[in-house]
Amino acid sequence: MTQQDLRLLFWDTNLEGFDPAAYPRYTIERVLEYGDEEAVAWMRRTFTEEQILDVLRTDRKLTRLSANFWALLFNVPVEEVRALRNDL
Repeated sequence: MTQQDLRLLFWDTNLEGFDPAAYPRYTIERVLEYGDEEAVAWMRRTFTEEQILDVLRTDRKLTRLSANFWALLFNVPVEEVRALRNDL
């Protein structure tokens, strides 16, 4: 990803010296919530499917819309997705 692509996803982060791979949960969360096709392709090349699914299952910050979309795409049951559970 280019510096401009990163800036669109991490607008509130000082990108000088920022290594997205060093912060997998934060990076994956941002891509799942705000990323476009290019960002998702980059995420899938950069992180394992296990890492991505772990964020999808445990992250509370994803919107219900994003969480539901990714749960369907990755075939993860809704009850396993923290952002979609009612017991938050």
